[in-house]
Amino acid sequence: MEIIEQIKNIIEGDVDISNETLTKYSHDASIFEVRPEIVVYPKHSKDVQALVRFVQERKPGMAKLSITMRAAGTCMSGGAINESIIMDTTRYMNNVVSIENNVAIVEPGCFYRDFEKVVAEKGLFMPAYTASKELCAVGGMVGNNAGGEKSISHGKVENWIKELKVVFRDGYEYTIRPISKKELYAKIAEPGLESELYREMYKIITENTALIKAGKPLVSKNSAGYYLWNIYDENTEMFDLCRLIVGSQGTLGVVTQISFKLIPIPKQSQLLVMFLPDIKRLGELVDIILPFGPESIESYDDYSLKLAIKFFPDFMRTMKFWDFIKMGISFIPEGFMLLQKGLPKLVMIVECVGDNQEELDEKMSKLIRAVEPFGYKTRLAKTKEQSEKYWRVRRESFNMLRKHIKGKHTAPFIDDICVLPEYLPEFLPKLTNILDGYGFVYTIAGHAGNGNFHIIPLMDFSDPKTKDIILEVSDKVYDLVIGYHGTITAEHNDGIVRTPYLEKMYGKEIYNLFIQTKKLFDPLNIFNPGKKVGGTKEYLANHLLIEKHDKTHVS
Repeated sequence: MEIIEQIKNIIEGDVDISNETLTKYSHDASIFEVRPEIVVYPKHSKDVQALVRFVQERKPGMAKLSITMRAAGTCMSGGAINESIIMDTTRYMNNVVSIENNVAIVEPGCFYRDFEKVVAEKGLFMPAYTASKELCAVGGMVGNNAGGEKSISHGKVENWIKELKVVFRDGYEYTIRPISKKELYAKIAEPGLESELYREMYKIITENTALIKAGKPLVSKNSAGYYLWNIYDENTEMFDLCRLIVGSQGTLGVVTQISFKLIPIPKQSQLLVMFLPDIKRLGELVDIILPFGPESIESYDDYSLKLAIKFFPDFMRTMKFWDFIKMGISFIPEGFMLLQKGLPKLVMIVECVGDNQEELDEKMSKLIRAVEPFGYKTRLAKTKEQSEKYWRVRRESFNMLRKHIKGKHTAPFIDDICVLPEYLPEFLPKLTNILDGYGFVYTIAGHAGNGNFHIIPLMDFSDPKTKDIILEVSDKVYDLVIGYHGTITAEHNDGIVRTPYLEKMYGKEIYNLFIQTKKLFDPLNIFNPGKKVGGTKEYLANHLLIEKHDKTHVS
């Protein structure tokens, strides 16, 4: 193909069109299969810039030509797959460039597990990591605006960005960071594309302020649509395009370098585990816990715990022998609980941290006294070893589900819904009624402190009814979520699976602002088309996998 040779001539990185590679890059961790034509591995930002210019110039004569950026490929929404060019940054653009003054500069292809080790050597960490932190890369975390188990205390990736380097449609790299109103006006007065982007984005926001404010979901976490309400802070008069690029899934430009803000690793940590026989007082319980300033409030259901006990030997694969034995012994009380009283409906784990052990002990004692009136069985894990089993169940529940139920596959399509915690006792039974009406086997886990839950059913992808069921259940669940003023995705983003439902969630006027934003940054639709805007239920249905591949990860 002529285009392959042309790309090889303009970049220093690698180009691959082998059947094996194209098959691999047809999948991410979602329920879709979309086969690309070319996979490119850029060596540096100059390669990215060259390829963007190449695609921009040739797009008018090649309607389907586009670029989708990819890092670890663990996206559950189908955000990392596309029919044209996939650009994978993990082969070369994977370096931690520097760590100075509590800021780490890193390339998008760096795996978070590697990044975490390097910054930990300085006694620091970036807290907006996902449960799949051993598998994901930082570029995907920025693209999806990730937020995991510490989001109740530290927010999401958007809160930890100092600045970004981004290649926009003209094929040049720009540095974006928060700027004052004075700096904004100066930038708008300059010639060129950057000036146009700032000017027109500021215009979209200021001309639609009331509409944008009214459209913001009433939850603490959201990854749906473009974050128009985040860009301009009227109180501080700071304008920050980073707040737009983060979470945009590579649809507005290509991130080539990330500057993360870091904080010191807490010296002490303790975990309070609560076993809830039902969820009737869940919202009330969260309200009692929040004033204690917990680092995390996580949860998983009885089915997840049952899987952990039944298939406990799976943990051996990632543990040393004696560590495995110790953890096995630690699960004995849960085994007796199962035999005597059955499992709790929900396990809630509350982590508190501090630098002073005495103060932390006092906080945990007060927390235990505060929750005593609920009458729930509790356990206090004071060490990392004691806490590990609960974290492992939380992080591995979906993988255990995937591995041990024969003939069916995990189906992440309603996997990231979020409503205010106060609505959970009313909301969750309605949600389970929908799922039970289809006879699903499923697990529920997530971030109870935010009201953000990950629900993944098992489905038979060889059944011709599966396609219709996915569309039916999506409509019903999203109608329920919207009725409680929530979001259809709190951290996993839109991708192929949720883009068709954004107009349902936000309404036509806000969705039209999303379209304006996309056209401003990418009028030729060269960046990851079909995500955020332009996706359809037909495309979703036509690209479902016949046989679901084996890579589901959650945050």
